[in-house]
Amino acid sequence: MTPRGRVALMVVGVTLGILVLFIGTVWVLMNAVSDEGLAAGGPRVAVVEIEGIIVDGASAVRELREHAENPAVKAVVLRVNSPGGVVAPTQEIFAAIQRVRKSGKPVIASFGAVAASGGYYVATAADRIYANPGSLTGSIGVVMQMANIEGLLKKVGVDYVVVKAGAYKDMGNFARTMTPEERKILQALLDDVYSQFVDAVAEGRGLDRKDVLAFADGRIYSGQQALALKMVDDLGGFEDAVEAAGKLANISGRPKLLYPRKRFSFRDLIESRLGLPPSTSLLPALPGIRTPLYLMQ
Repeated sequence: MTPRGRVALMVVGVTLGILVLFIGTVWVLMNAVSDEGLAAGGPRVAVVEIEGIIVDGASAVRELREHAENPAVKAVVLRVNSPGGVVAPTQEIFAAIQRVRKSGKPVIASFGAVAASGGYYVATAADRIYANPGSLTGSIGVVMQMANIEGLLKKVGVDYVVVKAGAYKDMGNFARTMTPEERKILQALLDDVYSQFVDAVAEGRGLDRKDVLAFADGRIYSGQQALALKMVDDLGGFEDAVEAAGKLANISGRPKLLYPRKRFSFRDLIESRLGLPPSTSLLPALPGIRTPLYLMQ
């Protein structure tokens, strides 16, 4: 190897070493705050953010579990800014909030611009709900959307062939009209999930089921309208929710907040550099592909 090659190799090695050291230092600093360290700094109110369309509840569920187990965290503020999402992840977050409450820690929900459908669903598990007068909420309902492009395929001369085992295996096929029997099956499915939604709201808000059914027709409401319907408890912003959480947790003065750690993601970095939308915005399913049920505004 030539002297110039050895120098270049040394430069690359030193650069990689510095990069590894930097990443290691950042990781240590981000994870250096232990439960004991937090406890030494006094009681905290943890903030859990439900942002955007709910497609995966794993991150929120993990945060809620950690806060339930952390002795320094005395209460949780759930900051919701979501138009809804997929049913199952929404229910996972709902159940995780209930577990936090069972651990003896109050949970206060705070609505941002919108907390509709699945966004409202998760909030009903909280002890109290704060909404801004103009926050959009409600939209209690379930939807499954599928395209029918049979006419288009015939027009361009495409013959779509399906080989199946099971009478309803291709139910929702975009290349043909849905049969009355298939529509009945899907309607029964949506009705069942809708009933679960209504039951969750009735239980969480302490309302009779018939009272929930009176406003659970899919429409959206302002925060002020929601207050009149007892869908929320108070009008107020994030700071009001934090103050209420502190009082319920018997914390004197304004409580210190514990915000979620921002997890570094090369995927997010690449998408932001390329100007791509966040992955969670790529929700609409392709026609003919099995689509989940959405609790969406």
